[in-house]
Amino acid sequence: MPLSQSIRAALLSATALLPLTAQAETVKLTLLGVGDVYNFTEEDGRGGFARLNAVARAERAANPNTLYLFDGDMLSPSLLSGFDKGQHTIDLTNIVPFDLAVPGNHEFDFGPANFLERVKASKYPWAAINITNADGTPMTGVGGVMVKDIAGLKVALIPVGQDTSPSVAATGDLKFQPTVTTAIKAAKAARADGADIVVGVVQTDMDNDRKLLKSHAFDVILSGDDHSYATAYDGVTVYVETSLDGQFLSPVDLTVDIQEKDGKRVVTWTPAFRFIDTATVQHDPETQAMVDKLSAGLDETLNVEIGTTETALDSRRNVVRAEESAMGNLIADAMRAATGADVALMNGGGIRADRIYDAGSKLTRRDILTELPFGNVTVLTELPGSQLLGALENAVSQVEKSAGRFAQVSGVTFSYDASAEPGARVSEVMINGTALNPDALYKVAVNNFMLDGGDGYDALGGGRLITDTGAGNLVASDVMNYVETAGTVKPTVEGRIKKLGQ
Repeated sequence: MPLSQSIRAALLSATALLPLTAQAETVKLTLLGVGDVYNFTEEDGRGGFARLNAVARAERAANPNTLYLFDGDMLSPSLLSGFDKGQHTIDLTNIVPFDLAVPGNHEFDFGPANFLERVKASKYPWAAINITNADGTPMTGVGGVMVKDIAGLKVALIPVGQDTSPSVAATGDLKFQPTVTTAIKAAKAARADGADIVVGVVQTDMDNDRKLLKSHAFDVILSGDDHSYATAYDGVTVYVETSLDGQFLSPVDLTVDIQEKDGKRVVTWTPAFRFIDTATVQHDPETQAMVDKLSAGLDETLNVEIGTTETALDSRRNVVRAEESAMGNLIADAMRAATGADVALMNGGGIRADRIYDAGSKLTRRDILTELPFGNVTVLTELPGSQLLGALENAVSQVEKSAGRFAQVSGVTFSYDASAEPGARVSEVMINGTALNPDALYKVAVNNFMLDGGDGYDALGGGRLITDTGAGNLVASDVMNYVETAGTVKPTVEGRIKKLGQ
């Protein structure tokens, strides 16, 4: 045998003794999450559905291996949702459909039946593994864990809703299993079933997000609810808190390597975060045309001046959920005037515009409906003072968390000590200048959400209903009538609610 042939044969023989080189494949997977989209138009040149849809179209065009995922809250509250119960958000998102949408607590503001009607109208799937009917059966049209085959990758989407929804929304008899434990259990099961990538699509607060991250059951967590933007990576799990109104977006690109080693499939990945300030994004033309049409219809109805405020009004979220505010006083005064109540209570979480009106501002119908977008009705009930005290205790029971149950009030003054145990914080309660009598009956005006126990107001139940949901006016209508009748209003912060120790 010639020398060259001998060398070649030897080399081939040696190569045969070596282990086979692993065959590798690389896939780029993009995950675009968004949540808490309330305003269908942009605000200060950012956000809104026209910019959001433009980003989603661009991401899918750049990478067909893109998953566009919604993590809760769009049907409500918004100015337009008070009229169409959120249908416009479905119409706008149907233009560029999600791959999966998880219902947030605000999907139930108009009740489960309305949510299911919106599900039927959606060109994309809704899912939540921890929400069921009262008998434990799944909601019609609402799915569970979704497994997607993306370029040979088995991607499991774990959709989980907010387990506190029954206390902050009109969820009816729906049952909500614990967000964290349900999510982790499902993620581990998906991994055991062979998922290559496990993605949590969740609506929950950052405290629960931290628990989900710590579990290391997920590769990626996309979370809504906190109205903030954040990204993190601890070497195991990628995390994105998906901002508010689509203002700031963070697509996550996973470079995924798939190998066969010793007969086993091995998947590894590295993440890359991108930041998109939607102020730099051009509107999607198709979506913008619908936005313009919706806006024009609203303008004709709502841009009507109803009065002037001589004093500054503050409806910022951190104020109406933690202290007496002039805007809260205006709303509560209007409710009390409309019903002839002794006392009026308005949950701060129901006041939504999150802004300051300068002294001398002209107030419009739009302003009031933006502040009060939920479509709640003013109801009048008669309660003993002991129950009214219980309602006030509930109002300040989570003040340190800026919970929406904090009450703006009229006809009552009180002090509270935030350092005391919840349920024993309130003192010095005066009803129109007279000390509260636990046994006396008081007429109390509230909204129907609170009367039904929303935001923890169970203490308001069981009273004698004088006007109920069917007979009452919208809270927004009562406020508009109050301002229009007065012509000029001048509410101030006057010491209705005093925090001890300040």
